[in-house]
Amino acid sequence: MKWKRFAGEPEAADEPIVNLTPLIDVVFVVLISFMLISPILEIDSVDLALGGIEKKKDSGLENAPLSILVKADNTIWIQGQKCSLLELEKLLLSQKKLYPGKTPQVIHDKNATFGTYQTVKNTLEKCGFDQMDIILKPG
Repeated sequence: MKWKRFAGEPEAADEPIVNLTPLIDVVFVVLISFMLISPILEIDSVDLALGGIEKKKDSGLENAPLSILVKADNTIWIQGQKCSLLELEKLLLSQKKLYPGKTPQVIHDKNATFGTYQTVKNTLEKCGFDQMDIILKPG
């Protein structure tokens, strides 16, 4: 027995077919690239102070941090004294000679420009410091 089609019935070939093969190929390529690149990346970490643990208080100047504060108006303060970029370099060189193991702490205001941060960082490198701590304020 042969079936006849009515004029109102849609054909099976009219249904849209979505080809997912190109999408799956792209997803696999991206996944494989992430898997290949992830071991190569260096992940920087910031050591945070433990909140509830008290540290011993050291009264020695040698253990006191060398603090560099960049305020919102891009002024630079080192150890509580306002200084220019030229003075900053001289002060950092003298601090490096006095305390070669000291790590400077840079406290950069979020409203200050990135160029000031980069200048301070380059000055620290120029003066021979190989590390610096970046102090972030929440909020």
